[in-house]
Amino acid sequence: MARFHKLTVSDVRKTIRDAVVVSLTPPKDMGFEFIPGQYLTFRRDFDGTELRRSYSICSAPHEGQLQVGIKKVAGGAFSTWANDELEIGMELEVMEPMGTFHTPIVETQQKQYLGFAGGSGITPVLSILKSVLQQEPLSQFTLVYANRGVNTIMFREELEDLKNRFMGRLNVVHVLESGAEDIELFRGRIDAEKCAGLFEHWIDVEQVDTAFICGPEPMMLAIAAALEDHGLAKEQIKFELFASAQVGQLKQRRQQVGADQAKSQLRVLIDGTPHELEMDPQTSVLDTALENALDAPYACKAGVCSTCKCKVLEGEVEMLANHALEDYEVERGFVLSCQSYALSDKVVVDYDQH
Repeated sequence: MARFHKLTVSDVRKTIRDAVVVSLTPPKDMGFEFIPGQYLTFRRDFDGTELRRSYSICSAPHEGQLQVGIKKVAGGAFSTWANDELEIGMELEVMEPMGTFHTPIVETQQKQYLGFAGGSGITPVLSILKSVLQQEPLSQFTLVYANRGVNTIMFREELEDLKNRFMGRLNVVHVLESGAEDIELFRGRIDAEKCAGLFEHWIDVEQVDTAFICGPEPMMLAIAAALEDHGLAKEQIKFELFASAQVGQLKQRRQQVGADQAKSQLRVLIDGTPHELEMDPQTSVLDTALENALDAPYACKAGVCSTCKCKVLEGEVEMLANHALEDYEVERGFVLSCQSYALSDKVVVDYDQH
């Protein structure tokens, strides 16, 4: 099971006014090898309260460095601290790379990739994009990048450098809410209508092998629906959702579950050790484990990342939200424990299986 490790900050630099790129030095005995598109989970104590936040790796494996992009969020304790106070030489507690937002990159492949990113959603897409350009010389990549304005475009100079370096293989389309060019197609927000225009004039969806989408949920859902309407299969579309909460889901469940419903027996396997617990019908598998002082892995608690992934070995659970697991993982019995509630008298889950 993934554990936290102390990594030293080797560099902190601004990419835009309210976002930084943080470089980390892994322990000598652990290389922190990652797959393009994966993320890191950070842990820090703020005045006695532990916060965990996940940020996508924006560097590519061939670059020989471990970097994440952190954009300041209004009211966000970790992102504000990282932008305003984080310095070279500090140590951060970090989990090993995780996530399934990727595709096999093979040197001999000749593929057409399409990426959609909104704001800081560029970070994992950038890692994939750089890896494809470097490691698949026959492949091409089109990136549609949505932002509020020119001054909010993260990695703008790096993207321009990549376009010049890989001439003819990388096409970048900027869609801005304000300060855009006179072309209507490149102004406003990305929705179904905007996608239809892009697919008609700029992007041949029929030639796309794999599409990556990372950004706010409404944008992602609109893009995915548009891609499917234009012929792409679900398995060709990869999602990475950025969100801090899924409001109302637990409240809805409490209305559905009677207060007198019997508790369930929960067995949790972590690091090969079984733990016998009692599970309230209104409490998730993850929260039950945490309330019993078990070191179960988690980050967002919103069904967005896959840090809390575990496998159901016995019994039945209801998973309220899933923005992270692939269909084949669910079919094999994997669930997001932060979103899973007991439906049977006994539930057995294993955090050690992947």
